[in-house]
Amino acid sequence: MKSLDGRMDGHRRKRENQISATERGQWASKTEYILVVAGNVVGLGNVWRFPYLCYKNGGGAFLVPYCLLAVVCGIPLFLLETSFGQYSQEGFITSWRKVCPLAQGIGFGQLTITLCGFIYILIEAWALFYLVFSFRSKLPWVSCDNTWNTANCRGLQTLPSSNVTANLTNTTSAATEFWERRVLGMSGGIEELGSVRWELALCLLACWVICYFSIWKGVRSSGKVVYFTATFPYVMLLTLLIRGLTLPGAWEGIYYYLYPDLNRLANLEVWIEAGSQIFFSYSLSSGTLHILGSYNEYNNNCYMDCFWLCLLNSGTSFVAGFVVFSVLGFMAQKQGVTVDTVVESGPSLAFLAYPQATAMMPFPQFWTVCFFLMLILLTVDTHFVIVESFITTVTDLFPKWFRVPIRHKMFVLAICVSSFLIHLTLVTEGGIYIFQLIDFYGCTRVSQNFVAVCECLAVGWVFGADRLSNIIEDMTGQRPSVFFKLCWKYFIPLLTLTSFILYLVDYKALKFNNWYVYPDWAYALGWTMTLSSVLMVPLCAAGQMCFTAGTFRERLSVLCRPAEDPAWKRRAIGEEETTVELRTSAVTS
Repeated sequence: MKSLDGRMDGHRRKRENQISATERGQWASKTEYILVVAGNVVGLGNVWRFPYLCYKNGGGAFLVPYCLLAVVCGIPLFLLETSFGQYSQEGFITSWRKVCPLAQGIGFGQLTITLCGFIYILIEAWALFYLVFSFRSKLPWVSCDNTWNTANCRGLQTLPSSNVTANLTNTTSAATEFWERRVLGMSGGIEELGSVRWELALCLLACWVICYFSIWKGVRSSGKVVYFTATFPYVMLLTLLIRGLTLPGAWEGIYYYLYPDLNRLANLEVWIEAGSQIFFSYSLSSGTLHILGSYNEYNNNCYMDCFWLCLLNSGTSFVAGFVVFSVLGFMAQKQGVTVDTVVESGPSLAFLAYPQATAMMPFPQFWTVCFFLMLILLTVDTHFVIVESFITTVTDLFPKWFRVPIRHKMFVLAICVSSFLIHLTLVTEGGIYIFQLIDFYGCTRVSQNFVAVCECLAVGWVFGADRLSNIIEDMTGQRPSVFFKLCWKYFIPLLTLTSFILYLVDYKALKFNNWYVYPDWAYALGWTMTLSSVLMVPLCAAGQMCFTAGTFRERLSVLCRPAEDPAWKRRAIGEEETTVELRTSAVTS
């Protein structure tokens, strides 16, 4: 009897995988999945955010809250999302509709966050713009003899610190003027959009073309692209690391990066920023991990994948810190200043500090090309996964319309073209203000934390943490530790809810470059973007309760248990046929 049950279970899973592969497609190999996820989670946050946060929040001491929260929040939530996607084999709306109908608002909230994430293609366009200029015999952000420079421009200098201090008054660096006046053509505010920067628009178009041909055939095309885009950045990172460590002043920069200030551990903000970095770099709560996992075979070992991918992400962040701070230490020594005067984060690091540093090296064009090529490839992977997540989710909502190959390609083309046209507003003279607004409010910590809380409550308490552990054991052959169950039910909801509340209590309105205050309508638009993802969960739950028949308790009972839809019914029919076949063969034998 046990043998019969085992044969039935194996046949059932095989049939489910065949149905899923026929309808949606699957990764051609385990390698493709690992590379796509690695390309998605290893991105800009590792290069331009983690090193700065580490320096700012106690150096080596910052690794204590970072590693602790990675274990308590990062890895368990990573496993929850990837295993949930692998189990449901659906997008993040239809999967919640099947598994816990009351919580399908989580999927709509993630869809909203995904849409806001489309804007990060602009960083790829900026990097492409810089890459083109990197091939010039004289790098344009080094000198002040260009048409866009002002009388207050200060070229790249290697002066003693006293002279540098004296010359900084009322001056602007050549790199800053290239960034603000040549690349962005910045206007006075979001009210002054101005004209489209057509050179930047062409770079944006090129980026969307790359995105389209990366995903136009779904996982069949994106799985092949990552063999280059996910691995080559590591070649560039290793090259820059070796070069950085051999520069004079490099170890002074690394000292600033890792010097431990244990007193900072008593500051609650340090712990909050560590948690925020975990969510940002691991791509948690955005739905992308769910989608990538949904293209796996049912029996893929997502349990072990989770550990290795999280280790790869955090390890890359740590190594990237050496790459960044070794070069900043060299730059500080050349300029005769301390490292803390040249330390930057975010776009300022990528498009101001680092290009200036590479310009001081021998063969500056080579090192600049290496850096911006790495930046482009890091952005390519993250962006096409975000777009693919949106397309997969909508396709799973309307499978009859969009799973036909020709229609799917046309749908992908329509998304890419319409997104390009909308994003033309981001390459206007006031586009940088729009970008910062969406980045600050659309992809904010509020949305991530709220979605994480709802995910854990829905899975840990409604669907059942024990049930999820059983599913993971059935898929992988390994049962997750009881620690994961505790994290899903208690630790993650408590910590993320605390972070959510503290963010609201300590909220400070966005200021561009710490001086430009947005108009009231812009702040209202920003909070609308934030609430569009947060309110999806209670609004969808309320709608479900209203349109479900029965008493309040009956409605709640129905909406809190897994539902069936035609796709699952087809699988159930297949299982029944298999059961009959196996029992008949068993009786005959």
